[in-house]
Amino acid sequence: MFKTTTALAALTAVLAAPVSAGNVAEPAPEPAIVAPVAPASPNWTGFYVGGQFGYGWVDTDLPGVKGDDIIGGLVVGYDYDLGNNWVVGGGLDYDWADIKLAPGISVEEVFRAKLRGGYKIGNGLLYGTGGYAWADTDNVGDGDGWLIGGGYEHMVSQNISLGAEVLYHEFNNFGTVKPDVDATTVQARATFRF
Repeated sequence: MFKTTTALAALTAVLAAPVSAGNVAEPAPEPAIVAPVAPASPNWTGFYVGGQFGYGWVDTDLPGVKGDDIIGGLVVGYDYDLGNNWVVGGGLDYDWADIKLAPGISVEEVFRAKLRGGYKIGNGLLYGTGGYAWADTDNVGDGDGWLIGGGYEHMVSQNISLGAEVLYHEFNNFGTVKPDVDATTVQARATFRF
């Protein structure tokens, strides 16, 4: 009986050997080392149109003639991506307002022609801007001057960007009274890019 048991054990081992050999896992290959690839920042070149909405503060050198209120309007422009993280461009803004400065005197509209230059940060653009500004009142007249400011714009998709901008304006001749007028606006903006 011992011989039969030994023979059966040996036969089982011989028959099981090929089955066991097929189940032996081969070592996995070493993973390839891949250098991380920085995500490409968007290309800002192209035309854009959009809208903006925010708040404006106006002050003059005349005693008690100042005011603040909401402001908002339309933007249009063109940016050129220089390809080395820098973007330059130009744009036009037109805002409607009703900023009461004194009884019977309100700033009703503001027009701007601006140049801007900025640095790309991922999907965003941090920029400075400056240019020409014009404002009109309901019954005192209009005035022109200059502006300077800055902002940040972020691409949320290939064609949509959202941002915010702060501008300081100075008007040296404003209407028939000719006071010195300065204004600050803070606005959020959304643009569609072509």
